[in-house]
Amino acid sequence: MKEGRPSEISLARSLLSAHAVRERAHEMLALGEADALSHWRIDRMKLEPAAAYVVETIRQNYPSLAIPFHARWRHFSVGGSDRWAELAASHAWADPKSRARAEFDLAIVSVLLDAGAGLDWRYRSENGSILSRSEGLAIASLDMFARGAFSADPKDKLRADASRLASIETDDLAEGFQASQANPLIGLAGRASLLRALGREISAAPAIFAARDSARPGGLFDHLAGRTAVLSRIAASTLLEAVLTHLGPIWPSRLSLAGVALGDCWRHPALRRQDATDGLVPFHKLSQWLSYSLIEPLQKAGIAVDEIDGLTGLPEYRNGGLFIDLGVVSLKREEELKVLHEVGSELVVEWRALTVAVLDEIATLVRKTLGLDARSLPLAKVLEGGTWAAGRRIAREKRADGSPPLTIISDGTVF
Repeated sequence: MKEGRPSEISLARSLLSAHAVRERAHEMLALGEADALSHWRIDRMKLEPAAAYVVETIRQNYPSLAIPFHARWRHFSVGGSDRWAELAASHAWADPKSRARAEFDLAIVSVLLDAGAGLDWRYRSENGSILSRSEGLAIASLDMFARGAFSADPKDKLRADASRLASIETDDLAEGFQASQANPLIGLAGRASLLRALGREISAAPAIFAARDSARPGGLFDHLAGRTAVLSRIAASTLLEAVLTHLGPIWPSRLSLAGVALGDCWRHPALRRQDATDGLVPFHKLSQWLSYSLIEPLQKAGIAVDEIDGLTGLPEYRNGGLFIDLGVVSLKREEELKVLHEVGSELVVEWRALTVAVLDEIATLVRKTLGLDARSLPLAKVLEGGTWAAGRRIAREKRADGSPPLTIISDGTVF
């Protein structure tokens, strides 16, 4: 691809940040409040009742308010048993860094496999429980990891290697996820393609991913640890920028600017700029979900993660569905709830941006009600406690199958 001018490259990279996500999302909210959006209205009168519903959900789930971060690790504990902790405790780690590399391997692979599963897919875990959706995807990926499905070393199952990831086929995932015509998992081919792209990208960047071991996703831990060698601290926004810079090229080709792939970034005509980023709206949902999920392995390895609220809320169907179901945002044409929508459509871009911005406002109201500040209740805990759980709860109250109010056509690489 033809390289852009340095100024254009700088503009492109400016979109690879949580700051850009938050800034443009709040611009979209301002447009909504001015009734200047094509598809959605905002009802600020519904914000406080929505926050109250979230607080009620938090108190149900975490009465002591000891809320963990929103991260992939929560899904490994479905049913009250922390499967990863049990598996890790049975393994002889050479040192804390070796465990951290394995946790990076697992988190990165599992998050990349964590897009919408669809309403019909189920997974029977090794203990016989039947799981679906994010929890089912998490346990299926963990079971594959435990069996060595992503390892190139028969003597070390608890790892993922670039060479193995680059050869993953759709049938491998279908077997691991128990997917079939009778048990369909949407976006299966897209997930396999994403893992192959991950393997190729890691192999092509040994300075980042193979500094202390053969090429593996966990090499990103060593890269980040090297950047924190003096202070043993890293900002969450810096973590995201590393994820976007070094893993961003794996995403399917969508928008690019000056030769820089923009990932989960879409167009909307109302967000104006007097430069090459005109009309571009970034989200980086899976990359931010991954960044949240890498915080705990860093902390356990002795690296503090600061400014966690530098990341944004996640614009996906549980958080976004919460605000539709509680009337904070509503469609100007209600019949659009009954049709399928492309992820890059103007309607979906508006909805996702509004979700990011409204999450910030809900977090402020939730903290006020609970008497906590942003340091003791960062957005990552509001999400977990929280808006994601509340979105699932209200969906079950309103629809027997618990489906989201808006249906998005997914290829397994966005939601």
